[in-house]
Amino acid sequence: MTRIKGITVILTDKGIIKEDELGSPIYGERVICVENVLVAPASSDEILSTTNLYGKKAVYTLAIPKGDKNVWEGQEVIFFGRRWRVFGKEMQGIDDLIPLDWNKKVYVESYE
Repeated sequence: MTRIKGITVILTDKGIIKEDELGSPIYGERVICVENVLVAPASSDEILSTTNLYGKKAVYTLAIPKGDKNVWEGQEVIFFGRRWRVFGKEMQGIDDLIPLDWNKKVYVESYE
């Protein structure tokens, strides 16, 4: 029997990366590799509901592994050789009630 395994997704976190000599923030992009992320095409129901709620078309749904502390909302992700943007809120379940390794779900749209 084969076990379900996700792929490595690159999360680009934009924000303060350090401070200069005067204490002013320096903004930049930090690259974070997140392993074991499930990537699935968005269903027609998800496409319709995200278009109605957010005005954006979901292309893929990402399942985030348990224990991940990264902020996904509004960030860019890279997988399948393309850049995508996460939109909407992270949907999270209760860890103890979910039997598999993933407990969060986010939607991504095409971004170039």
